Amino acid sequence: MKYEKLAEDIIDLVGGASNVNSLFHCVTRLRFKLKDESLANTEELNKLEGVVTVRQSGGQYQVVIGNHVGDVYNAVLAVSNITAEGTNEEASDGKESLLGRFVDTVGGVFTPILGVLAATGMIKGFTALFVALGWLGIDSGTYALLDAMGDSLMYFFPIFLGYTAMKKFGGSPFLGMVIGAALVYPTLGGLTVGEPLYTLFTGTLIESDIYVTFLGIPVILMEYGTSVIPIIFSTFVASKVEKRLTKVIPDVIKSFCVPLITILVVVPLTFIFIGPVATWAAQLLGGVTVVLYEFSPVLTGVLLGGFWQVFVMFGLHWGLVPVGINNLITIGYDPILASTFAVSFAQTGAIMAVYAKTKDAKLKSLSIPAIISGIFGVTEPAIYGISLPLKTPFIMSCIAGAIGGGILGIFGTVMHVMGGLGIFAIPTFIHPEQGLDMAFWGAIIAAVTATVLGFALTYVFGMKTQEK
Repeated sequence: MKYEKLAEDIIDLVGGASNVNSLFHCVTRLRFKLKDESLANTEELNKLEGVVTVRQSGGQYQVVIGNHVGDVYNAVLAVSNITAEGTNEEASDGKESLLGRFVDTVGGVFTPILGVLAATGMIKGFTALFVALGWLGIDSGTYALLDAMGDSLMYFFPIFLGYTAMKKFGGSPFLGMVIGAALVYPTLGGLTVGEPLYTLFTGTLIESDIYVTFLGIPVILMEYGTSVIPIIFSTFVASKVEKRLTKVIPDVIKSFCVPLITILVVVPLTFIFIGPVATWAAQLLGGVTVVLYEFSPVLTGVLLGGFWQVFVMFGLHWGLVPVGINNLITIGYDPILASTFAVSFAQTGAIMAVYAKTKDAKLKSLSIPAIISGIFGVTEPAIYGISLPLKTPFIMSCIAGAIGGGILGIFGTVMHVMGGLGIFAIPTFIHPEQGLDMAFWGAIIAAVTATVLGFALTYVFGMKTQEK
């Protein structure tokens, strides 16, 4: 229990375990949902050794820890009555903004699986790299197994999201998994063989052939493997149905009747209505983001690269994460998250300049782990611990990130798989067919340029107060 004392202090200063509705963590932060945020002592939390800073955003009370957040999270669970599922059903006081609720929902759905999402994406990316370098043949057994590892999560994405989304919406997670499993059930794909019974919406953009019906109602069969939006909408509906049934069904038959009726209602509704509508919405979202990007890739890169760290500070970056994942699924690549690739290198370069120029021993000692974290794409320790308090280094890193984003736009760099952060994101830019094309080298150039500019701008303009 290396972090036992820190965990006890955190729980005490957020108002006690009884003030916690739920808790989960991302790469660097403990994300609390508190009953009453006014009971939390933010000033004292910021003073704790082991706490980088505290942010209140998106309806969450976020305690920034750093790279060892997982260990602190486990310690918090161990010293309190909080469980990984949360202590109480989350309640809303109705005061939270629509944007706040959206960011909180997206974070709750995607954060628990970001680690494995990055891991499988990295396997996919490195496999593409090995093929491009001629180290691996696509007809080998090694390639087949690596490809299966890389594709496994995305192919069965609805099952994983069914669990996390249902949990976020306050329903039974395994019910969400059943709904997701039904969406990717392999036999359904064979039903589209042969002539369709008839066609719906003929002559429109959503023209659909009908091969099967359910109780006489036409079912538009679609490919839901790797999909995102349909399962999220379905589990939201399922959570409402389950809660209503739980209130009216007698306790003696509740344990099996509630899931039985929920499945019988929601799964057909998903195939008949929710799934097709959500899929069309996802395709529209992907198309819109591509149109906006193609209007000016350079401007998109400059804006996202310049403001990405600000988005991260307030948790607003979560709004773009599902957009990026949706683009990978619907159009096969993503230019949005790709435009932010150089940002972590810009921040790392700025911290390198701080380390090189400062005479403050404590600041030097903080800079070393921040630089290491930044190389691997985790910049919160650098932002909250060093560049933001010093102000000018943070601004210089934003400028360098904007220029890096513009370079990515010039080369038309896009992500082909969801992968890791920092240097581990490099394989995600390898084109699955063209290999190491100019768009890939554009990512390397952008990363190097952002690092050099972050260092140079900070060294020249950002360290005047530290030269003494």
